[in-house]
Amino acid sequence: MVRNKIIRVDKDHPDPAVINQAAGILKTGGLVIFPAACLYGVAANALSADAVETVFQLKQRPRNNPILVLIKNTDQLDGLVTRVPDKARRLMDQFWPGGLTLVFDAADNINLKLTAGSKKLGIRLPGHPIARALVNSVDFPVTGTSANLSGRPGCNRTDMLCPEIMKKVDLILDAGPVKGGAGSTIVDVTCTPPGILRRGAIPATDIYACLKD
Repeated sequence: MVRNKIIRVDKDHPDPAVINQAAGILKTGGLVIFPAACLYGVAANALSADAVETVFQLKQRPRNNPILVLIKNTDQLDGLVTRVPDKARRLMDQFWPGGLTLVFDAADNINLKLTAGSKKLGIRLPGHPIARALVNSVDFPVTGTSANLSGRPGCNRTDMLCPEIMKKVDLILDAGPVKGGAGSTIVDVTCTPPGILRRGAIPATDIYACLKD
């Protein structure tokens, strides 16, 4: 039953036993729905081709739409991206952890499914305590895509989740309502100057102010 997959979690102090349970699912290729700052997301092992494929199928996501990943710290950028430009470091210092996704050139070993063939990878260091606890509990980056069917609105409460998605995931971490909104701001740092691909949680004016020489 779907209700047996739902575990209530304190949004500020998640139970380590519950996080460990979620981590175990991710380590075996399963899927976990978790709260982020704005919306609920779907976590899977981002380095597992099979797990990433399952996320695409779950969301009915077009294959030309890449999936961003969440990392536990900036050390994890090694092996995920080819280089970290100086202006990317400036943005990370200012806005991570938080609502900023940076798009880098993906390392050669990154699965093309994850990048939708673009060879670019969106990466974020999450700020929400449960999202942070989840990425800290495993040794690989996890997917951070929103927990909705592609083209449908994102969900800021678990009772908004599509029943089809709820049936197919392995665990749902319910921390109550999150703030909603447009999700993270996405900035492409592979070009000069960096460009905003999607406006979101971090205002564009703050991004431009940070990048100003």
